[in-house]
Amino acid sequence: MSNPNPLAAALAAALLLAFAPPVVAGSASGPEQATNLKPVNVRAASVDGYAAAGTDTATRTRSLLRDIPQSITVVTGDLIRDLAMTSMADAVRYMPGVGMGQGEGHRDAPILRGNGSTADLFIDGMRDDVQYFRDLYNIERVEALKGPNAMIFGRGGSGGVLNRVSKVADGQQHRELSLQLGEQQRRRLVADFGEPIGESAAFRVTGLYEDSGSYRDGVTLKRYGINPTLALRAGERTQVTLGYEHFRDERVTDRGVPSYRGLPLSTAASTFFGDPRQSPTWVTVDAFNALVDHDFGNGLGLRNRTRYADYDKFYQNVFPGAVNAAGTQVSISAYSNATRRRNLFNQTDLTYELLTGAVHHTLLGGLELGRQSTDNFRRTGYFGGTGSPATSVRVPVSDPRYTLPVDFRQSATDPSNHGIAKVAALYLQDQIEFSPQWQAVLGLRYDRFTMEFHDNRSGQDFSSTDNLVSPRAGLVYKPVEPLSLYASYSIAHQPRAGEQLTSLTLGNRTLEPERFTNRELGAKWDVSPGLALTAAVYRLDRSNVAVTNPAWDPATNPGVPQSLLVDGQRIKGVELGFSGRLTSAWSVMGGYAWQEGEITRPLSPSLPAGTRLAQLPKHSASLWNRYDFNPMWGAGVGAIHQGPVFASTSNRVTLKGYTRYDAAVFLTLSPQLRLQLNVENLFDKRYFVSAHNDNNITPGSPRAFYLGVNVRL
Repeated sequence: MSNPNPLAAALAAALLLAFAPPVVAGSASGPEQATNLKPVNVRAASVDGYAAAGTDTATRTRSLLRDIPQSITVVTGDLIRDLAMTSMADAVRYMPGVGMGQGEGHRDAPILRGNGSTADLFIDGMRDDVQYFRDLYNIERVEALKGPNAMIFGRGGSGGVLNRVSKVADGQQHRELSLQLGEQQRRRLVADFGEPIGESAAFRVTGLYEDSGSYRDGVTLKRYGINPTLALRAGERTQVTLGYEHFRDERVTDRGVPSYRGLPLSTAASTFFGDPRQSPTWVTVDAFNALVDHDFGNGLGLRNRTRYADYDKFYQNVFPGAVNAAGTQVSISAYSNATRRRNLFNQTDLTYELLTGAVHHTLLGGLELGRQSTDNFRRTGYFGGTGSPATSVRVPVSDPRYTLPVDFRQSATDPSNHGIAKVAALYLQDQIEFSPQWQAVLGLRYDRFTMEFHDNRSGQDFSSTDNLVSPRAGLVYKPVEPLSLYASYSIAHQPRAGEQLTSLTLGNRTLEPERFTNRELGAKWDVSPGLALTAAVYRLDRSNVAVTNPAWDPATNPGVPQSLLVDGQRIKGVELGFSGRLTSAWSVMGGYAWQEGEITRPLSPSLPAGTRLAQLPKHSASLWNRYDFNPMWGAGVGAIHQGPVFASTSNRVTLKGYTRYDAAVFLTLSPQLRLQLNVENLFDKRYFVSAHNDNNITPGSPRAFYLGVNVRL
């Protein structure tokens, strides 16, 4: 693990700045002058408590949520603060139709409309697709854009995407320190400092340091990050925003507990199976972002965004497998994996607003160029001493820690490869307002995606090229201004290189990409400026699934293709959501989802037709309430319900349904000092929150208390 001292020093410098008095060039009355300044960066989406009015992300234009024919859930900064959220897993709990898998204990693994992914994650609309745990210290809000929408995001996004909107310099004064302390040795400090610099620039830096434990034995977490941004107004019509993030996350890879007789093994929630000391995982992210906005006038605008990100990721795990028939012993295996990826993406969007008679058009034309270089190296863990061929060992269920050394070396099949993925995309979109009642969104994107793959072990080189055409069409009817009814159709593709760009082989490189087609009907009603209700019903079909050709026999039929492409999966669902203020004192957030997903054609002997999709609850619901009794005191209470799910598509292991309750108390002592106490799992419910497979299942946290202190300077 690397030495955190350089970053700690940088954080300390940022905190010293936070305590310093404000300075505005040319004036001794800094605070007064700062109040009168125009923000140098304006976000399109206004936020009122838990309700967001709009987004830049779903259409790449500044659009109200009710004018976008797509199901979208936004977790605002106020909700992040009130629920003491720190991770993406926290954020998705109140998003109907969205879940989070275990991710083998080393990565975010969102599940959107029944489709699991580790790559459909974006930040400020830019791809952020490496497998790691993201933090919310520098995040203004989290958006779930549900259903395939390759017209905006390109390849992947089979069930939708999660987008984080980052905090940037905005011309406002930010002077805030937040401290969290609590059970499981939680120790977390976040700083947010921002100042205008004269009338044409602004600076902001957010920082994080955390050193925490866990309810899981031997599991620890240490992470830190710093994210400075600079906004410059280059003339009356041009704005430039520059940012850099350095983020480091170090923790124990925790793959939970195994199953026994169709259910998670009955054991204490704290029990670690394997060896936490030999299961480290870490990631270092260095990312540079540049945004240029220029307004030509007369409805014509240009936006150019560039992101370069260098990811260095390693994980090693000594983890559980199957329990024997007697329930007395459990198998332990191990492996390690190192990934290095460098992403470079550039997006250029040209927007133009015009009237053709009584019809208003918002036209978007764009170009996206990207290059991703990936190196991957895996080793298998061997047990029994140096040179031993044993890749697993059994330990007693009553004492499942493995304490002997493990020899990590490459097996005959462990990959060592290098890949370069390139994308060049063109897209066109027209948001049409025919009348106050009728609107439409029509878009088309073309991606040329190429993958060059080198096997370091065999020396083989092979490549693939996919030409992806992704349409999007939506129609919106507004019988009254705050109510919209919509219908939409969209397609996304997943090339054979896979979500992590390591799945291309000589056998699959010529196959057509998988395709995901979404049909959706919905309604959005802004009951008041601060309260929104949404509803959606959808059907999502997965096609071009590769299955083994039953007629293929390389000995007798060498010319017959070894794979066939079939329509293999269907998910149907209903989503209901609500967010905002019921009264000036009462804020709510939550929703309900009904989902059914199954495999519709036999994909393999172990995946017959009718197999239910993994970790897809038929019923799930959430509700959070905050009520402010007076300007000083407030309280919150919430519930999260999830119906039973299968741990994997084997459909042999079930995670029982559960309902968990959370609570909070808020105390505002002054505009500068706020305290809050959060209670997770108020009634100490025993449950299992997620899985990776039938024998890697994560127990939910027992009851835990967290004290938060927020200081505004």
